[in-house]
Amino acid sequence: MSLYRDEGVVLRTQKLGEADRIITVLTKRAGKVRGVAKGVRRTTSRFGARLEPFSHVDLQLHEGRSLDVITQVETIRPYGEALVADYPRYTAGTAMLETADRLTLGEKEPALRQFLLLVGGLRTLAEREHEARLVLDAYFLRSLAVAGYAPALSECARCGAEAVRAFAIAAGGVVCGSCRPPAATVPAAETIALMIALLRGDWPMADASEPRHRTECSGLVAAYLQWHLEHGIRSLRHVEREQAREPGREWWPSVGEPGAASPPGAARGFDPKSTPNSHIFRA
Repeated sequence: MSLYRDEGVVLRTQKLGEADRIITVLTKRAGKVRGVAKGVRRTTSRFGARLEPFSHVDLQLHEGRSLDVITQVETIRPYGEALVADYPRYTAGTAMLETADRLTLGEKEPALRQFLLLVGGLRTLAEREHEARLVLDAYFLRSLAVAGYAPALSECARCGAEAVRAFAIAAGGVVCGSCRPPAATVPAAETIALMIALLRGDWPMADASEPRHRTECSGLVAAYLQWHLEHGIRSLRHVEREQAREPGREWWPSVGEPGAASPPGAARGFDPKSTPNSHIFRA
């Protein structure tokens, strides 16, 4: 077995046997890696607490046939400490981890931009300078851009016209009156402007947005993300229910839940090179 070292963010853990865990980590160089941490569930474990979700860690691993073996761990930054005490930020962070896990399907396939985006998103959440749901929506939009599925927001997704009338998930974003399909929604112009601001990292504009436009933006972004993943983000249910408790907010159901739309058709791809700052967060 060969030995290698990498840094990464712990996405999730699973019990294995009586004392071990399988740790799924999104690493900087190797991409998503699953490794066995032996004995970490014992109270005498040297690094069990370092291998919890949200932890940004430096790892040493031995390559194995099916699973690598984690032999050494050093904490770079424990983002979980800053998030667990704030439920809205904790649920937003959990949704980030789940999304990163689903967007990086193959193991040991380099995903540097997704790694940098996740670290930046968790850091921004932990610093508490912006509302948790704004940070989460910005992460969703940018992770989609990195994956090649950012929505068209400035011109029609089908014909390129500038006269935007509606938002159609299956079409790939905003559409003009001529291209508008029957299932398209008509969001406020301020909502689309907010989505553009989040995608570009224009935090002054995003922070100044009104709650009703943030709610509408969150609903569109969540539905668009889950449409492309072809699977619901389970942790989003907790995010949305927490958001519904805030004054002036309404709960927007996720795709697949009662009251949610499930638009048919194929989605349009997107060139991430045309989206500035799509791989990092800028405060």
